[in-house]
Amino acid sequence: MGTSFAPLILLATVSFFLFSKVLPQQPYVGSLTTACENTNVSNSLFGYSCNGRDRSCPTFLIFRATSPYKSVSSVATLLSSNPSKLAQVNGVSLSSIFDDKRQVIIPVNCSCTGIYYQHNSTYTIQGGDTYFSVANNTYQGLSTCQASQSQNSYPATKLPVGSEIIVPLRCACPTKQQISAGVKYLLSYLIVSGDIVDSISRRFGVNTDSTLNANGLEEDSTIFPFTTLLVPLQNEPLVSQTITPPPPPPSSTPPPNPEKKKSKTGLSVGIGVPVTVILILGLFLFFFNKKKKGPSEDVIKEESEERYLKREVKTDSILADELLTGVSDLRHSLKVYKFEELQAATNNFGEVCRIQGAVFRGVFEGDIAAIKRIDGDASTEIEIVKKWNHFNLIRLSGVCFHQGYSFLVHEYAQNGSLKDWIYGRDGLYLNWIQRVQIALDVASGLQYLHYYANPPFLHKDIKTSNILLDGVFRAKISNFRLARSVRGKEEEDFVLTRHVAGTRGYLAPEYLENGLISPKLDVYAYGVVILELMAGKEATESMEQALTAKVEHKSQEIAGFMDPHLQSNYPTELASLIMKMVEGCLMKDPSGRPSMDEIVSSLTRMLAVSLAWKSSNTIS
Repeated sequence: MGTSFAPLILLATVSFFLFSKVLPQQPYVGSLTTACENTNVSNSLFGYSCNGRDRSCPTFLIFRATSPYKSVSSVATLLSSNPSKLAQVNGVSLSSIFDDKRQVIIPVNCSCTGIYYQHNSTYTIQGGDTYFSVANNTYQGLSTCQASQSQNSYPATKLPVGSEIIVPLRCACPTKQQISAGVKYLLSYLIVSGDIVDSISRRFGVNTDSTLNANGLEEDSTIFPFTTLLVPLQNEPLVSQTITPPPPPPSSTPPPNPEKKKSKTGLSVGIGVPVTVILILGLFLFFFNKKKKGPSEDVIKEESEERYLKREVKTDSILADELLTGVSDLRHSLKVYKFEELQAATNNFGEVCRIQGAVFRGVFEGDIAAIKRIDGDASTEIEIVKKWNHFNLIRLSGVCFHQGYSFLVHEYAQNGSLKDWIYGRDGLYLNWIQRVQIALDVASGLQYLHYYANPPFLHKDIKTSNILLDGVFRAKISNFRLARSVRGKEEEDFVLTRHVAGTRGYLAPEYLENGLISPKLDVYAYGVVILELMAGKEATESMEQALTAKVEHKSQEIAGFMDPHLQSNYPTELASLIMKMVEGCLMKDPSGRPSMDEIVSSLTRMLAVSLAWKSSNTIS
């Protein structure tokens, strides 16, 4: 008798997910995108808020091909997308030219930067460009003038020709409620004249109410060209969905009909019943298969350092077979390369392709990658990092195993490691804004590892040589060979180990002296890195002691601590605050150190103030 209620319970559960309101990702931006000089504007103009389940996720944008951005390479460059993936998802070759006005699907990685989601692209200023024209003409509304202006130090009245600016593109990750309803992606659709929510939703096979809810819109809301609409998708978008259907035959507009809403409701229910049955069956099979599989495949079993060091080196074929198993269900594919492909990409690992040590530059179908050779089995590191997806963590795209060596193929960081820039490089030095942005980037990457990775992880080897800088000096954490999972609340998660590994000078005292491991281990190392970043030289024990003494005094005394190449071109009060933060990170008692959440929050505000400071100095 009791089991007879199971279908009713299942039906009620599914109905709740299908028909209950799903909390909106962000209110629709509306027509305020033209108000570039209005400082009293909606927060939604600066991006979609970070209220999704994940801090970072893969997603898609829609861009309409137009001269000079009609080839795969030019579109990918403009929108900072991987050209190979862009060509694949659009069903074309790398050398293809898109038809004029064709809707191009742009695969990107969306990440939280501060309190907003965004995918950063870079753009070189041309003659006559303004923040408005770049956001609305060049990027067609995928960004806003307000968001671009807030990310760059140049005043709106004068953009230097030839200079590069950051263009934050509008993207978002699904909320917990949306994911519960089956949503995997929030596609950023570019609205053009004549678009309505219903037709956009139908084109992508989405329930109109779901799209309305995702954008905080009502049924009769107006949407505007050059703005984005979030379309909640359960699967990746298809090329067929980007083809605009022919317009309906012209007809006279009927007078208002009071029975119209009633008729529409009846149609929705008539269509909804079979859809509901299909979804019920789909969800039932999903939960049945999940139960049948046992424990979640996303759970990574912790392995002690001692066992890690004693792992047997497996044969190339076994490692490749193990790696390929289960890769298809990951959000990003991980390619297993043949050794011959790496040889061809690196000129047989020639000196001209060597970046540093065992890291080489490789070119695959026009895309540059960094290839790191590891002596032995790196499958543990691969199993860990292949499931991470964050802008400030270096992305692993492929692997290769050959004669006892592991080769990891990563995204290429054009400006090398932060260590290369501590003392300057080729007579160039990081400016204040770049240093604060790097500090925030590293903190954001560690925040993801400590709080949002599943399960949470410690890096355990944070240092300047493991922080890489891309073409616009955005920082990405690399080298996860010592990373380990953690459990429970941060303040309770202290683990003992007899195997101390890492780099002297960055290791916390409780780890060196007693083998205690906790997230505060990374916080200590982070403090050393930021001390070096601001001082422009390697940190020493005497420097740390001097900092503790100086930070208690007036801000002008901090000037003697800062990199002289900054030439006092920085806000001294903010410099004092950052040094105070560093002092907290370097406290001997780990319980007194700030969390990465606190650090990210502080640095987000400091970066905003620094940008405003630079903007006012430039104008004056």
